[in-house]
Amino acid sequence: MVTTKQKHNIIKKVQIHATDTGSPEAQVAVLSKSIDELALHLKKNRKDNHSRRGLLQMVANRRTHLNYLKRKSKDRYETLVKKIGLK
Repeated sequence: MVTTKQKHNIIKKVQIHATDTGSPEAQVAVLSKSIDELALHLKKNRKDNHSRRGLLQMVANRRTHLNYLKRKSKDRYETLVKKIGLK
């Protein structure tokens, strides 16, 4: 689980302006951190199917945000992907 302090640090790295917390960049960054942590949990607990379903939902949600950002602003999308290291 990503703590509030971790979320603030993650958002600071990708925020557009000083009070930005809901932009697609911020949401994708937080989702990526949550996905990484949940993936580690699932490596240890292979039979945890409820968490696996949650992971799949988070991945789909992140993909939706990324597709939106790619459609609206290709430059912001490419910058975000480089910062987070998705590709």
